Amino acid sequence: MRDNSQYRTTETTMADAINRRSFLLAAAPAALTAATLAQHPLLAQTAAAPAPLPPVDDRTVYFASDYPNISPEEHIRMFTTALAKHPGKEDTYLKGGAVTELEQKFAAMFGKEDCVFLPTGTLANNLAARILCGEHKHLITQSDSHLYADESDSPSILSGITMQPVAPGKAAPTFEEWEAAVLDAEHRAYPLKVGAISMESPVRRHNGESIPFAIVQKVCAMAKSKGIATHWDGARAFMLLGTPGYDLAHYAAPFDTVFASLYKALHAPFGGMLMGTKEKMAQARDLRHVFGGLIYHGWVAALPALNALDGLPERWSKLRTAAEELIAKLQSAGGYTIERVPNESNIFLLKPSEARMKGLQDRLLAADIRIAAPRNGSIVMYFNETILRRPIAEILKPFVV
Repeated sequence: MRDNSQYRTTETTMADAINRRSFLLAAAPAALTAATLAQHPLLAQTAAAPAPLPPVDDRTVYFASDYPNISPEEHIRMFTTALAKHPGKEDTYLKGGAVTELEQKFAAMFGKEDCVFLPTGTLANNLAARILCGEHKHLITQSDSHLYADESDSPSILSGITMQPVAPGKAAPTFEEWEAAVLDAEHRAYPLKVGAISMESPVRRHNGESIPFAIVQKVCAMAKSKGIATHWDGARAFMLLGTPGYDLAHYAAPFDTVFASLYKALHAPFGGMLMGTKEKMAQARDLRHVFGGLIYHGWVAALPALNALDGLPERWSKLRTAAEELIAKLQSAGGYTIERVPNESNIFLLKPSEARMKGLQDRLLAADIRIAAPRNGSIVMYFNETILRRPIAEILKPFVV
């Protein structure tokens, strides 16, 4: 019998060579293309990793968002400071310690009977919607609200609630628009009983534009007359502090439930507070467990928030004064146009001239001042407590050199 092993070896070797050759022939154009593209100066610059930004520290003035990006190291420092001022504040399953104390403070600040700590704002809004709608699973809210546009249809998925959007493209629908939405539901061929109205104010998608209190009063009064419950999505409620005539409890009074965020102005790593009557908040505590929100410890979020609440209204009054001074000086310096947001909270639009825009971001970064990336010639400017870290004259300098 003939031994064919030598032929099998030869065939295998030849096949391997062909496979390697095919791979190299196929890969060569891609490799050459990549190498050629990498040598192109513009594409090479694009491919290069951007230089890391310097870290945000306690000197940074942060106009790029509602609150500065807080590093893990800074969070630890904040925890240490808060623990020194508020020792022995641990909780167990969100009972006792800093969590209970924070709930009591929020209830008092917003003028409500009770308050419940929740891990997220989305959970807070969803529990409010579920509790307020009850058996009447139809809810009306702004088309551009967080509840409708950013919470993945969760009221529908989790609670069977149908959401009816109002006034696309607007932060603050008129009273007539809210009323028309209710009448539309009530006067269909098969009428719908509206269970709740949710109003977000200030509105994230509209640069912090808020709903005037006069509209809030009229809408809530109309809703009450029809047996419709009302919810205030006040995630950014603290961003209105210091505006003329604004008071947390006064603005919250017409609503059945209120949500406020813990990290928008209070430097907590997460969390939100839901407020209302004792009966409704007892329901919220039960549902918090059902929906997986009963975490073992909440002090990690509650403690820094509790610490930040001390003197918060006074600080926001000062920072609003500082922001107005900066705006006035930018206008008087020339080369900057200021666009104010209607019923504003803590945001304005800065439009530099072409000459002012040249090198602006580099100068500000060198001065440890952060801004958002310009879009269509405008910079969205957020003011927060970091504006109080340095004199306005010092902050202004890199804008006008």
